[in-house]
Amino acid sequence: MLQSVSLMALFVNRLLRQSTILIASVLMILSGCETNPYTHRHQLLAVPQSYEKNLGTQSYQQVLSDPKVKVSHDPREVEPVRRVADRIIQAAKQSKYAETAKAFDWEVTVIKDDATKNAFALPGGKIAVYTGIFPIAKNEAGLAAILGHEVVHALARHGAERMSQGLLAQAAVVAASVGAASQGFDPKIAQLAGGALANYGFILPYSRKHESEADYIGLLLAAEAGYDPQEAIHIWERMEAAGGRQPPEFLSTHPGHGTRIHQLQEHMPEALDLYERAVRAPVAELPPIGGR
Repeated sequence: MLQSVSLMALFVNRLLRQSTILIASVLMILSGCETNPYTHRHQLLAVPQSYEKNLGTQSYQQVLSDPKVKVSHDPREVEPVRRVADRIIQAAKQSKYAETAKAFDWEVTVIKDDATKNAFALPGGKIAVYTGIFPIAKNEAGLAAILGHEVVHALARHGAERMSQGLLAQAAVVAASVGAASQGFDPKIAQLAGGALANYGFILPYSRKHESEADYIGLLLAAEAGYDPQEAIHIWERMEAAGGRQPPEFLSTHPGHGTRIHQLQEHMPEALDLYERAVRAPVAELPPIGGR
């Protein structure tokens, strides 16, 4: 999530490398349309969930087996993360994604890395939280907003959808190249132009839709888990204060901080209604990092 998308990129790249028959995949995409149960957005999905789940597990194991990665066993760091994750998972199992959430083999790991402001959830329910995100989350309600967002990426199959969109974009670029060659134009120029159009007109906007969708549904999950959803706005205010200069939004895979805050404010009445009806979760401050 947040400023790092390396794990999602790793997952999507793994999917792309293992997809060898482009035309067959495109046909699968065209027949694999589903509807998001919350936003009613149509999704193109060409990857079986079992395959996606296995790749998520492989990616998770690859991260944890990295000798540079240090798994935290400090109860001051691990216990609040597990406490929040458990409540988010239970909320997911009672949500519109209940069937998928119940089929996941959930696992939660805290990675001791105070310099990395990140958390992720991969298909199959594999969650990791870096200690560097603690100052941004600040407390357990903030962490719930972050984990709600990440869990939705996995439940909504955003990684598989990006892979499907990538395959469709590749097919379009190949078609443009063949068409250009048949008309006497340089196919390399057509490939470059088609690739740029696919990236900025199709792939990046959809990536931003995934982020906004995860913000919205994650907000609802956190509220249903008993955490004050208004903490999500404070997270992005802290992210804005802590982060560097963002690229123009149309060039980014993520909405701008201001856009996210505005969208969260629009969804807040719905989330607050759920929060008022939920059993309130205990909320404690997260431990300091870096000796602070």
